[in-house]
Amino acid sequence: MSFKRCVIGIDLRKRRKSRRAGGMSLARFDRYMLSQLLVLFGFFALVLVAIFWINRAVVLFDRLIADGQTAFVFLEFSALGLPRLIVTVLPIATFAAAVYVTNRMTSDSELTVLQATGTSPWALARPVVVFGLCVALGMAALSNFLVPMAQAQLKEREREIARNVTARLLTEGTFLHPTSQVTFYTRLIDADGVLRDVFLSDRRNPDQGIIYTAAEAYLLRNGEATTLIMVDGLAQRLEQQDLHLATAKFADFSFDISTLVRADPLEEVRIDNLSTPALLRGWSTLEAQSGRTMGAITEELHARFAQPLFCIIAALIGFTTLLIGGFSRFGVWREIVIAFGLLIFLDGLRGTLSSQVLASASLWPLLYLPTLGGAGLAALMLLHAANPGWRARLRRRGATA
Repeated sequence: MSFKRCVIGIDLRKRRKSRRAGGMSLARFDRYMLSQLLVLFGFFALVLVAIFWINRAVVLFDRLIADGQTAFVFLEFSALGLPRLIVTVLPIATFAAAVYVTNRMTSDSELTVLQATGTSPWALARPVVVFGLCVALGMAALSNFLVPMAQAQLKEREREIARNVTARLLTEGTFLHPTSQVTFYTRLIDADGVLRDVFLSDRRNPDQGIIYTAAEAYLLRNGEATTLIMVDGLAQRLEQQDLHLATAKFADFSFDISTLVRADPLEEVRIDNLSTPALLRGWSTLEAQSGRTMGAITEELHARFAQPLFCIIAALIGFTTLLIGGFSRFGVWREIVIAFGLLIFLDGLRGTLSSQVLASASLWPLLYLPTLGGAGLAALMLLHAANPGWRARLRRRGATA
């Protein structure tokens, strides 16, 4: 009896050691896969942000420089637009990192070896879930705090520049168009601010067009009003109906250009410029101040939580789709296309459901439906990977019955 107890004790100790070793190896695998996912995520995020930023910067640079702004203003606007751009590319980078790491580990037979040693697909998916949670937390911080702050600062800078007459009109040697019906030109600007050889074409009245030319001009500001004083000039008015041209010389003439340099009317309060804590307070007051419906406020609030959660689903969809595909000498392009199609479908569903919430604020749970649907789909694929022979067993049971 004592010999048997000794043998049983040794066997139990060996099993405990093997379990501890297996747990340690699985923990090492989690850290290893998580580090790979984070590294690749950083790479894909950097590449995608650079691509989207270049496309946006070209348009932004052309608009700002054409309005007479400096390169510093261009860099400032680019920096303020980066948080929203980063939020846009985070789900794509998450999906790309999950697909790339899963494909590489499958090609190197790392996942195959772990599955052969008894590691379940649920355990393999654990570092992917942790990776998705890390990205979701970062995106939640951006969506709820940094993006609204950056957008509020960006709108404020746009308002300041729109009020800046110098930026809109005082650019010498260039034909400027403050509006589509007004053209302004000055040949030279003296150090004291005197405009030399001014040309102003006013076509806002469809019945007549007026052209002003002057040897000198001055800009005067009085509060919100801006007046252009032209000296020693000529006014030419063309009647469109009978094509009658009338001219008049003037010693001095004042022209109110406040409507040309004033910024477009903006909302007093923009809900996308408010942080989440500010968005949670006083919806009735906020609805009156912003002019937005309750559905728009509800959609803006819940989208800031639904979109970060979607990053977890993007990672899981990329991982589980390639996991059930297994190893193939011909590659996993089919599984990648399927995973990308599923991601596009879920993201498109999210956009469709947002319109429903905009129409009725009580439908806000619909915004989380793509996340729940993606989680259920990922769970079904993990069940299939954990029980690969379930179809054959069902056929055998049907045949025996």
